[in-house]
Amino acid sequence: MSDEPIKNKAVDAQRRRLLTAATTGMGLAGSVGLAVPFAGSMLPSERAKAAGAPVAVDISDIKPRQQITVEWRGKPVWIIGRSEADVDFLASQDDALADPDSEVAQQPQYAKNQHRAIKRTVLVLVGICTHLGCSPKYRPALTGAAGAEDGAFLCACHGSRFDLAGRVYRNVPAPTNLVVPPHKYLSENVILIGEHQGSV
Repeated sequence: MSDEPIKNKAVDAQRRRLLTAATTGMGLAGSVGLAVPFAGSMLPSERAKAAGAPVAVDISDIKPRQQITVEWRGKPVWIIGRSEADVDFLASQDDALADPDSEVAQQPQYAKNQHRAIKRTVLVLVGICTHLGCSPKYRPALTGAAGAEDGAFLCACHGSRFDLAGRVYRNVPAPTNLVVPPHKYLSENVILIGEHQGSV
């Protein structure tokens, strides 16, 4: 009986192991080659990082009932000047509002007050309705006693109304107050939108 078939089987098994190891190695190398660019594509680009970066705004020239609009993270952010009389009037609106005390967390803790701001006379809001994402219209002529329940902001899409603190009136489609974004004062007249008050 010849040893030839046994030798052939041993050679075939060795070749199979070699081919299996080579194929596995090539597969792993290919997987790593694909994974590196894929993982890199998930990192934010410089443009994306810049889009989410904080925005500094000079408000030294803002006047009562004047609106400044800037873009932060692709959203309009409104900075609105208010007079002391406008701020004092806010208390008279509580009975007409859905969430007068801002119980729903639509603002940072430092803006959870009746005027929903760090400084009474400067309001900072994200200009997007909390109903379906439309952009309400600012109506400075209808602020204070002249406007009362007509609201300082009107979302013409579905009729939601908000007062001069961005608080939503009762019986309108919007479920919550307008969002107050994170912001802080770098100086008396410069607001940084995108970082919380007290953060370094």
